[in-house]
Amino acid sequence: MGLFPHKIDFFEIFDKALANLLKASTILVDLMKNYEDIEKKTKAIYDCEHEGDILTHEIMKELNKTFLTPIDREDIHALAARIDDVLDLIWSGTDRMSVYMITKPTVAAISISEDLLLTAEMLQKALNSLRAKQYSHVQEYCIEINRLENRIDRKFRDALGTLVNETNDPIFIIKWKDVYQHLEDASDKCEDIANILEAIVLKNA
Repeated sequence: MGLFPHKIDFFEIFDKALANLLKASTILVDLMKNYEDIEKKTKAIYDCEHEGDILTHEIMKELNKTFLTPIDREDIHALAARIDDVLDLIWSGTDRMSVYMITKPTVAAISISEDLLLTAEMLQKALNSLRAKQYSHVQEYCIEINRLENRIDRKFRDALGTLVNETNDPIFIIKWKDVYQHLEDASDKCEDIANILEAIVLKNA
């Protein structure tokens, strides 16, 4: 056995984590656009969230016993935590829809979900570029993630305005405000991931 423990490929684990996030986001869009087999699709998103917990635990476990890491330890920890947060929020949003017995998704919910899927795709591309040390590409993808976050934020604000101004049912407003908030918070966490990736680029470029 050598002086240092076996080197762990953290990028490989992160790749699995972001592929899992992409899967959850894809199911979310399918749920919103094709509102049928709701229990099955919600369970599938829960399974992704559970898989995310396992991958996060694996990253933290390996981080605690690895001396040499490809990027700073605090950045690995932050990335793992934020990816887990996004999955938790997507799951919580869909779970609320089930608990509240939502009968039909709104146009805003569908649109926000589609942008979350686009964001997940950008995150995966950004990580792959970071792994390949293509730092200019990382920054380009992060700019796109920030743009999508701003767009989701505007859609969230518009959706709240529509709820309050065009709906007389207070229970309906409460239900959808909660669902929208979870999806918007997921977008915020995606932007946090992009900010971490940009900070890593600045340290290593």
